[in-house]
Amino acid sequence: MIFIFIVSVFVVIHGITRYQRTGSAYKAVYLSKKHVAYLEKYFDFFNKLPPQSRKIFTQRVASFITSKKFIARNMESVTDEMKVLISASAIQLTFGFPNVQLSHFRNILVYPDSYYSLINRTYHNGEVNPRLKAIVLSWKSFVEGYIHDDGRNLGLHEMAHALRLENKIMNEEYQFLDKAALKDWELRATRTMKEIEDGQESFFREYGAVDREEFFAVAVENFFERPLEFVEKHPLTYNTLRQLLKQDPVLLEKL
Repeated sequence: MIFIFIVSVFVVIHGITRYQRTGSAYKAVYLSKKHVAYLEKYFDFFNKLPPQSRKIFTQRVASFITSKKFIARNMESVTDEMKVLISASAIQLTFGFPNVQLSHFRNILVYPDSYYSLINRTYHNGEVNPRLKAIVLSWKSFVEGYIHDDGRNLGLHEMAHALRLENKIMNEEYQFLDKAALKDWELRATRTMKEIEDGQESFFREYGAVDREEFFAVAVENFFERPLEFVEKHPLTYNTLRQLLKQDPVLLEKL
């Protein structure tokens, strides 16, 4: 993965350097040491990366932060720690795509806990709303997702939904997912969802059988949280997702 960086004047706000896009190039951006410390303390994916990849990761996190509006709901503010870790979950998923920032989704709404949705009149931990250009997260559920490697991760789950939608929205990031790999993925997803419904599949949780979008999100959770078990039980499905996301968590486990 190669970034083209343009050295220029940096505008620093709260220790995070802003970026501007010029064609396909970005000005160099950096997190402060304080913000990098959040990743080192809480983000295992980041710590497993080789040094040069960690540098790229932090730059992309900084770019993501400055490209979004973080909105607090039912709490005072979205802290820098929240911004860094939520952004890191997006970069974890999109790390194989250097120019993908989920640009359609400009708003990140953060609730302290589960919240009541007036749209479908039920409580949620997270959702993605393309009409409002928003990714919505419960901070409590987000944190719990990164504490346990059990194949349930709210941040990755909602970012996976945003990724699929971003691929379909006609903007500068349109159709970045490989069409052949995507076609293969849809076929494998359909088969596995049927196996879940028939009780023949236990690695993926039942929620993955709701529809193809939910299966993709559930598969992404397991791809990053349980890659060794995933590739052992579903090698072909894992390989298709590896090709689709252009990264391989199994390699990180073996470093």
